[in-house]
Amino acid sequence: MMITIPPLLYDIAKNQPYPLLFATVSGSHIYGFPSRDSDWDLRGVHILPLQEVVGLNLGQETIETNSHQGTIELDLDLVTHDVKKFFTLLLKKNGYVLEQLYSPLVVHSTPEHQELKEIAVNCITKYHCYHYLGFAETQWRLLENSPHPHIKPLLYVYRVLLTGIYLMQTGKIETNLSILNEGFALPYIPDLIACKISGVEHSPLQTSEIEFHQQEYHKLRRTLELASQASSLPEQPSANAALHNLLIRLRLQQFETR
Repeated sequence: MMITIPPLLYDIAKNQPYPLLFATVSGSHIYGFPSRDSDWDLRGVHILPLQEVVGLNLGQETIETNSHQGTIELDLDLVTHDVKKFFTLLLKKNGYVLEQLYSPLVVHSTPEHQELKEIAVNCITKYHCYHYLGFAETQWRLLENSPHPHIKPLLYVYRVLLTGIYLMQTGKIETNLSILNEGFALPYIPDLIACKISGVEHSPLQTSEIEFHQQEYHKLRRTLELASQASSLPEQPSANAALHNLLIRLRLQQFETR
């Protein structure tokens, strides 16, 4: 499925209060199953000027905006973190920030963005599996506890589990469920994606369907756990020094261009 980034997102990125290291699209658009009314999740990293880091008047470490933009139907969810906070999250085995960094839908980039992608390879560890296990469990509980269980949380369960397994096996981030399923070949995935894209993701699941997917959920959880145990990924990130040096350089660049 080809995703076209609305031109308005480029304008929004250009008009942020602080310079951006990068801005990318996240959420259902990179998972490969956006419906017509899906929000656009814009994620990125901004760079606070030195005086707003070391002075008394500190800048915004995180910027969040939820709004309806322009004359077209575009609901925006914008979150950017200051570069130091983002680097700290990278070192905490956070899958969300890895997915933002490696998103194929790029709204704004810089040479340092490309450099960061090379550095962040050394932030990926076998313990990232716990991020994906936790996310999958949250989505499964949403489905189980719903009075009317439906497809949307189920798709997120499969997306995160397959992303986690693939990461453990290859050391690479892949978030598109259709692409992931080329390797896993789960026969029910295409139909689930088709329902989500067509806008009927809130159609109720039958009890027999829930029981089937519960078995699949537990099977894939176990596959992810075993993939982590067998993974050649390191136990700890080794990118601290490289991230530190890049952070210092970015701060100094901002100070010098005042």
